Amino acid sequence: MAPGLLLMGPRIGAGLPPSDSRLHMKKTTKKTKKPAPAKTAVTSSKKTAAPAVKKAAPKAVVTTIAAQIDVGFGQALYLRGDGPGLSWEKGLLMTCVSDDKWSISIANATKLIACKFLLNDLVWCAGEDFIVIPGRSVSFVPAF
Repeated sequence: MAPGLLLMGPRIGAGLPPSDSRLHMKKTTKKTKKPAPAKTAVTSSKKTAAPAVKKAAPKAVVTTIAAQIDVGFGQALYLRGDGPGLSWEKGLLMTCVSDDKWSISIANATKLIACKFLLNDLVWCAGEDFIVIPGRSVSFVPAF
């Protein structure tokens, strides 16, 4: 034995026949899970169109025209003019909001509205045509 070499007990397998199972160490290997194969996207030869994007509907431009006048019991105020739903030949009945206020809303006007008020769709108000910018709320005081 070499000097300085100290053996701590008997050598493994010393004195045992080679066929003894104690001589053969069982080899163990740590089993690692293999990562799952990456899923491949199934591509078809059929081309799909992109989903349709809905365009936001443009907001309706509402123009409100009001008249501050007391036309008397049993009378009505009409509006004639040049604009969506208006004509110079036949007036639109305005809504009575209070004793001395009449109103009408006109949708989708894109250009200036020229209009005049009529009492019972027969008597024209005095003065020039009233001009209204689309999308505005205006109030006039017509004179008869």
